[in-house]
This record gives sequence, structure tokens and C-alpha cells, in this order.
Amino acid sequence: MAGLTRVQRPNVLFGYDGTDENEPALCWAVEEARLRGLDLVMCYCWHWPYPPGHVDENAQAIIERAGENLLSEGAARARALGAPGRVGTVLRREPVSETLVRESGDAELIVIGSHERRRVPAGSTAVELPARAHRPVVVVRGAAGDGPVVVGVDGSPGAEAALRFAVEEAVLRERELHVVWGAWEPGAVPDSELPLFADKEELLRVRTAMAEESLRVWRELYPKVSVRVSVLLERPRQALLGAAPGAALLVVGDRGAGGVDELLLGATSSTMLHHAPCTVAIVPAA
Repeated sequence: MAGLTRVQRPNVLFGYDGTDENEPALCWAVEEARLRGLDLVMCYCWHWPYPPGHVDENAQAIIERAGENLLSEGAARARALGAPGRVGTVLRREPVSETLVRESGDAELIVIGSHERRRVPAGSTAVELPARAHRPVVVVRGAAGDGPVVVGVDGSPGAEAALRFAVEEAVLRERELHVVWGAWEPGAVPDSELPLFADKEELLRVRTAMAEESLRVWRELYPKVSVRVSVLLERPRQALLGAAPGAALLVVGDRGAGGVDELLLGATSSTMLHHAPCTVAIVPAA
């Protein structure tokens, strides 16, 4: 297995809920910890079933014990799956997104499950967490496909961070890296680049050169990684959804070249979470 060329944070943080639907995400988190040589921290957030302000210390103690037992069973399952280092557990009261952001200071990345194979419900943790987290968030949908690691690029800082993460995943998982640039986005470029859209051949040439330049350092660091570049005269969302079927992982930045409110995901990232048929990683620029 090829290693990484940088120092990592000490653990993979996993949002655990103990359901059967959460099992693929647990397998992904364990594999991520194994490939990266990191510890695994499993976080379970318990739900208070009573109205706000209701106090029942006995009920709370019972709920917390149930959560501790669930985490103990989950940790045992993680070890059985091959977690290589320490398996830590964290029990917190909801809300889940806030808790995972707060607990992610030592996390290299955060892994959560999506109980929907294709469509992520609006308002779910899978939507809220990537918009707020300062670490990459992997939203797992079922078992990993046997295809490449796909990454969307557009020349933005977020795309550069996404590319780095995608390269690492391709190295660790020994997969092809498929770099996709949906180049038809005239509403997300500076005025100086608008003339490119009057000459499609020139637009393709410029964007291909930009993509190759962003890959240059990674080709030098990891020459054995197979890399495929697709620069398409399509909108980014269309290009990425076209490349997603069968992918082991689809990686995008949290906000693209068009810019967006810092508390919201970019349109392309949000679309991938809602509609991509594979596991999706959202990577922050910072």
C-alpha cells in the first residue's frame, strides 16, 4: 500500500447510530482508519424524547446507559471489521451536526451514513454537516463501487483541496483517478474569461491546460496513480453526475468558483449529495 506524503490528524471520526443501514458507513470508516493508519472515534448522539424543559433524571440515565451499550457493541463490531488502532467512543446529546463539528478537532475526516441509497433528505445531517465542518465529510451510500475515484475541479481553492483529498483516496485504495471539469459555467467566471465561451475549442484548450497544471505536482508525487482527465462542455453538475455511476467515491469541494454563503454548500456539492448514486466526499477549502 502506498503511503501519504504529509502528517495526518490522529483519528477518523464516525457518526454512529447503531442501525443496520449504518453498517456500510461503519465499514467505510474502519477501512479509512486502516488505510490511513489512524485511530477510530465513534460518536453517538442520543435523543431526548420529551418536550424541552422536561426533567427526568431516571429516564435520562436509562437513555444514556442504552447509548453506552450501543457504542460498546459498535466498537466491538469495528474491531471485528479490522480497526487497526484505538477505537474510542463519544456519547453526546443531540444535535448531531453540531456535535460532530465540535468533536472533529483531531479528525482527519468525518464519516457518516446516508440511509437513502440515492436521495438525501433536505435538512438531514448529511446536508447540514458538510456545510459547517472544517474537515472532509464522507457521506456513505452502500458498498463502494469498483470504479475510479472521481473528483470535480474548477480552478477554485475548494477544488484544489478536493483534488488533494481525491488523490490520497486513489493512492490508498489503489484506484484510477478521474478528474472531471464541467467547463460550461459562464455565470461563475470573472468577466475577463467570458470571451472564452464564444470559442468552444479555446475554452476546452484553456480548461484542459488548467486541469493538467493542477495535476502536475500530484503526478510527480504519485507517478503510479492512473489519471484520466475529462474536460466537458457541460455544466459541472451534469458532468459529475455523468461520471458518478460505479465510482468508488465522488469528491467535490464545499463551494466552487461561483461563490456562496459561507453557511451553505455550493450548488454542485448540494446536488451531488442529493442525486449522486455513489458515496460522496465534501472537502472544505480551509
